[in-house]
Amino acid sequence: MLQEIAAFLVDKIGDMGYWGIFLLMFLESTFFPFPSEIIMIPAGYLAYKGDMNVYLVVIIGIAGSVGGALFNYYLAMHFGRKFLLKYGKYVFVKEETLEKLEIFFRKHGEVSTFNGRLIPGIRQLISLPAGLAKMNIVKFSFYSALGAGIWVVVLVFLGYILGSNEALISKYLHTATLIALVSVVLITIFYMIRNKRKKEILGED
Repeated sequence: MLQEIAAFLVDKIGDMGYWGIFLLMFLESTFFPFPSEIIMIPAGYLAYKGDMNVYLVVIIGIAGSVGGALFNYYLAMHFGRKFLLKYGKYVFVKEETLEKLEIFFRKHGEVSTFNGRLIPGIRQLISLPAGLAKMNIVKFSFYSALGAGIWVVVLVFLGYILGSNEALISKYLHTATLIALVSVVLITIFYMIRNKRKKEILGED
């Protein structure tokens, strides 16, 4: 079923245009179980062919991702944990999943909204613990846009450079994912060291 949806999106994304990219990336950032790869890579290929503007593709892809993240954020903030546990099972959000996300958010702090956008399986749902914790909306939007931006640029670049060569895309997408995960670790370490030093300075004062 999912493969059929993916094939449909690949065939139709050119017809839907920029609005289609925004809508699909919005949905991808909420609860729909299809990857951003099947949206942004074809869009990058269309940009290569001259059917779309590559800069607009990136900007609109990021806007859609942030829009979907904000939807999850406000949903969690306004309706709370009980609501998510009661109805989340219908959209692949189990209690165990939510608990893991909350632990991830508490462990890594606000930067988790950036890191989470680069981790498969967490990317779509990291907004939920941020909403439950009522994280500052400006910081949330900034970190979400930054994380989503990196991933969107990677996907558009793959589509632009590799075109419709599925074998090469699969190969380099795996490499890009590994690089993203390494970046997550390094950025988290930097963030933790920076926060530790900041607390030490404030403690001395």
